[in-house]
Amino acid sequence: MSNATVQRLAPGRPTAAVQSVDRAITVLEILARTGEAGVTEIAVEIQVHKSTAFRLLSVLEDRGLVEQVGDRGKYRLGHGIIRLAGATTARMDLVTGSRPITEKLAREIGETINVAILSGAEALYIDQVAATSALRSHNWVGQRIPLHCTSNGKVLLAYMRPDQLAAVLGGQLHRFTPRTVVDPGKLREQLHEVRSRGYAIAAQELEIGLVAVAAAVRDMDGNVVGTVSISGPSSRLSTDRLSQLGVRVRQAGLDISRRIGWHG
Repeated sequence: MSNATVQRLAPGRPTAAVQSVDRAITVLEILARTGEAGVTEIAVEIQVHKSTAFRLLSVLEDRGLVEQVGDRGKYRLGHGIIRLAGATTARMDLVTGSRPITEKLAREIGETINVAILSGAEALYIDQVAATSALRSHNWVGQRIPLHCTSNGKVLLAYMRPDQLAAVLGGQLHRFTPRTVVDPGKLREQLHEVRSRGYAIAAQELEIGLVAVAAAVRDMDGNVVGTVSISGPSSRLSTDRLSQLGVRVRQAGLDISRRIGWHG
């Protein structure tokens, strides 16, 4: 990063874009505090011209974050706020709901357990219980991984809408190792197997020596909202053991799903 960039982003010297974001957040905070407010009130509070306040409100309204109250000229928080808050709550519920199950599973089998969700066209790890059998375990929390060559990713692909799946398989599928499957037809066959047996296996497709098996986690409506996986080195996770762990992780997925409200 150049010195000019550092100076431009330094505290007390906000760029116009950063200042606009700051003002927009302040508008949301004002509406959260007051319930309703007009353009003039907001302009006075954030110390900008009325036209600037109106433009901020217009952008927020377009994104559903604020809405006008009838024809009174006042604004309040919109339903978009509930959507954003709901996504955060759902993620927190998944982590909280899965922890007792993943901790128990990690103790029993001695391998690393991960929980992941779909984030764009990737899988995002949101929680991990480290293996007890290894001295050190890579922390995957916060990392994004491709969908086509990971067990978590294949589960998420298996339950995607057809149009979403077509978009992913129609794009470039990067080959990470000689074992990575990049043929869309073969991947579709694998996804059919995932739906049939209830779990996905990825053996050294993302990284040589890394093997994993994953299953789906469903919400109260039966939608697949995440995955739970078991991962470890290929030296410990043989083909026979992977099949056994597949059954275990499938049951873990069901147990987590029930904890967060699914009764299917």
